[in-house]
Amino acid sequence: MTTTSPDNYARPPLRRRLLAHPFARAVLAVLFVLVPFIGLMVLSEAVPKPYRAGWPMLLAALGVVGGYRFYVRSFERRVVTELGLAGAGEELRRGLGLGALLVVFCSAVLLAAGAWTATGTAHWSVMFTPLPEQVMVAFMEEILFRAVIFRLLEKSWGTTIAFVVSSLLFALAHVPNEGFSVFAAVMTAVASATLTGAWLVTRRLWLPIGIHFAWNYLFDAVFSLPVSGHPGRGWIQIATGGPDWLTGGAYGVEGSVVTLVGWGAAAVVLVAIARRRGQWLPQP
Repeated sequence: MTTTSPDNYARPPLRRRLLAHPFARAVLAVLFVLVPFIGLMVLSEAVPKPYRAGWPMLLAALGVVGGYRFYVRSFERRVVTELGLAGAGEELRRGLGLGALLVVFCSAVLLAAGAWTATGTAHWSVMFTPLPEQVMVAFMEEILFRAVIFRLLEKSWGTTIAFVVSSLLFALAHVPNEGFSVFAAVMTAVASATLTGAWLVTRRLWLPIGIHFAWNYLFDAVFSLPVSGHPGRGWIQIATGGPDWLTGGAYGVEGSVVTLVGWGAAAVVLVAIARRRGQWLPQP
């Protein structure tokens, strides 16, 4: 009778072992998300400005989705359930509703506090201008920070560490933005916690995409206020007055303590739901 030494078993090829490493997969996933976006944005610059209103952003969103789907199918070799269409409409609707509710809460408090004053309106058609960009931002940031960074970190470190690290990375990604401050960083990290909580509730992207889009679009297109330091381009012209901790300053309402309270409460509720559903995973 003969026995086979463990050393005689064929080891997987180096390429396969490298691609199975969590860090390598994270790098690949980020590349497959960002390269289509950057490439399409660069190519769109070759088109005369009058002919590139809107469509490059929507095409970039499709490129981000396509790149992520290609990565998952090619390297993780599974169905992309997080972008599955079954039930997507309902999850997206709930996300849009929650995002709009957060906008209403923050707007009502800031109006009541005298921090906002409506000074006039632009033509209603200006609300269409930010639409493609905000669609792209919602898809790209949620795929990148929830489906790639958080999900892959969670596989290696469990939910708690992935939750904290991905929130810090989301805040750091906004450092170059106009009006960024320590308080804005805290608020941005809390926003990430809320959006990650939305991901955990369903383990899909549609709920956080809906929240993210509704928040950004309504403040940009309707209230014409800065969103994460980017100037608003909307319908109702709002003048702000008061300390930056209340109004958010140049960073926009996302730098306001009112937003911190609203999004913080939403994060607590969503995380509680996720925990009740058994979606808060221990470290492997």
